[in-house]
Amino acid sequence: MTTTSTAAYWEPLWAEGRRYRKLDEQETRLLNGHLGPGRGRPALDIGCGDGALARHLHHRLGYRATGIDCSPSALALAAALDSEDGPGPLWRCADIGADDLTVLPEPAYAAITCRLVYRRLDDKAAFVDRVRRLLVPGGTCWVVAEIAGRRENTDPLQGLGINPADAEILTAGWSVVRTHDLDVLRCYALRP
Repeated sequence: MTTTSTAAYWEPLWAEGRRYRKLDEQETRLLNGHLGPGRGRPALDIGCGDGALARHLHHRLGYRATGIDCSPSALALAAALDSEDGPGPLWRCADIGADDLTVLPEPAYAAITCRLVYRRLDDKAAFVDRVRRLLVPGGTCWVVAEIAGRRENTDPLQGLGINPADAEILTAGWSVVRTHDLDVLRCYALRP
């Protein structure tokens, strides 16, 4: 499905210590408002990286969270950073676009999150279809993506992000679509 979601691309970056945009308070408040309390229901964090979002879902919102990433180094970091008492999220090495998802502990999820991964997917329509099949009726898919063109013209990362066509692929076919803009990011709350 993708060329930049594979372990061959991500593993060296995580293994060499590369880190990405941290989950901040404003984004967390929006997420909490759209997902609500987990009450032990299953949640899946796709492309979990260092696990910050999966840990938040698990320890703060009360979901039974699973974080997946195609990088073993990212998953090792995620597990090492979980310092809470009691059991934490489950960590699974998987590529959402290419792997058989029977490695997942649940057949369906009440919440699915995907933070800063969507823009890197080559086959965005296949990704959205896969997510829809994994989401329980009434569940919420939370996607955070950078929007192209939001940075200053002089910023070398100015073209980074998704374009309107990518956003249309993401939002088409959902019965509820809510968006919130945070500087260069857009948060999408999607419901079937």
